[in-house]
Amino acid sequence: MRYDFQIMPNRMDREFFSHQKEYEEAALRVLRSGWYVLGENVKRFEEEFAQYLGTAYCVGVASGLDALWIAFRALGIKNEDEVIVQGNTYIASVMGISINGATPVFVEPDEYYNIDTSRIEEKITEKTKAILVVHLYGQAADMSSVMKIAKKHKLYIVEDCAQAHGACWNGKKVGTFGDIGCFSFYPSKNLGAYGDGGAIVTNNKEIRDFIHMFRNYGSEKRYYNKVVGANSRLDEIQAAMLRIKLKYIEEITCEKRRIASKYLTELDNGIIMLPDVRPNSDSVWHQFVIRCNKREELSKYLADNNIGTIIHYPVPPHQSEAYQYLKIEKGSLPITEKYADSVLSIPIYTGMLEEEQKYVIDKINAF
Repeated sequence: MRYDFQIMPNRMDREFFSHQKEYEEAALRVLRSGWYVLGENVKRFEEEFAQYLGTAYCVGVASGLDALWIAFRALGIKNEDEVIVQGNTYIASVMGISINGATPVFVEPDEYYNIDTSRIEEKITEKTKAILVVHLYGQAADMSSVMKIAKKHKLYIVEDCAQAHGACWNGKKVGTFGDIGCFSFYPSKNLGAYGDGGAIVTNNKEIRDFIHMFRNYGSEKRYYNKVVGANSRLDEIQAAMLRIKLKYIEEITCEKRRIASKYLTELDNGIIMLPDVRPNSDSVWHQFVIRCNKREELSKYLADNNIGTIIHYPVPPHQSEAYQYLKIEKGSLPITEKYADSVLSIPIYTGMLEEEQKYVIDKINAF
């Protein structure tokens, strides 16, 4: 059996069609309202998302990257400061640090693809001001260890939850442990919008008030600007779409977990390493990432059989052209680099048909 159409690594249309009427009606309500920026839908989504996570405050911004760099700006991170972050993250995490003039200090990941907390303290210097924890691929990092280190060394904690909406550590949702949690609503996320969008969550009212002002040109009152701010606002249509999707986030997560469970149970090929979930953590399976030392051959073989895959991520941030100024030599982060050379994300998405997944499993097992 060979599919005549492409099984995509991720697709967003099926979730839309499952609730099409609600999405279209919500969009029309916004269009007919005549109010398109910072209106009732943004306000209501901020309240609803904060309630879902269990935080006091949420501020909608224009993207996940904006959430990150504005978060560090709110904490006063600046030139000559250092922020610890895992080496195998998406480059946006690192940009959130460096846009503010601070220096990213990379720590190797553990076997769960999150920051290896046993390696953090060796990287702390007198310049270290914060730790950026990335809950990569949808799995919660070891927040108990991170918080213990942060308390001991008096460091800020920012959580990058761009891929982990609703993931929990010890039953508590990510984004609620540190000083600030940052979220992306890029369309491919479990809680994805139909365009760009992001949010910052916090329990600190001063931080909330600063970000609320900063995202809108640094203005609390129109035309009266307190600081040089940003134009970074979650728009009304995206907020309206997110309010609909938030109602179904548990349904979306359960489906992703069902698909992941089937992969974990039925994938059986000795040259492929399956992902594992850390005790006390859970995953919302934004991606299902396998490892294979013959990745290029596997990826081509799957493509030839109309199965799409993605590499998250082929170039670690420290090896990218953008960060050559850090002068980090190849081989300095061997685990990060090994993952970059071997990881492969296979199809997982809302609305994935059983026969599609069976086809993917059969082809991988036959490789």
